Amino acid sequence: MMTTTNHTNYTTETHLRVRYQETDQMGVVYHTNYLVWFEVGRSDFIREQGYSYQELEEKGILLPVVEINCKYLSPARYDQEVVVTTRLADFSGGKIIFEYEARKKEDNQLLVTGVTKHLWVNKEMKWVNIKRLFPDLFAKLNAVCTKKEAETHCSG
Repeated sequence: MMTTTNHTNYTTETHLRVRYQETDQMGVVYHTNYLVWFEVGRSDFIREQGYSYQELEEKGILLPVVEINCKYLSPARYDQEVVVTTRLADFSGGKIIFEYEARKKEDNQLLVTGVTKHLWVNKEMKWVNIKRLFPDLFAKLNAVCTKKEAETHCSG
């Protein structure tokens, strides 16, 4: 797996190769595995901001998925190289929304698109304001939004 960041449109690309165990009896990637790939892309995006999910959790901040949408367009198959692009679509002190695209590396064919919505919560699953509790992360995410405000609805 390889991760690259595109600072032109503020996306993170995660390069994956379809593993045999990710496919089903029809020889295509089982549908829930795309959600796992979204998680990998999301983790890479957060990491590119200088943090990790582990760090956030150690500080008592969690990011549960509260809404997910996935549109399947074309199947991926065993051993194909896939690029998952993750983009910050919306952001505030209380929530964060990511958009995803998974494409075949070989011909850039779009395989799946998706969106996940997350809330910032503590270990008791109570909503928290990330701006107050983790101002440095808030500032970094807000800077990403500020630089691309014309193409998103970031509301830092």
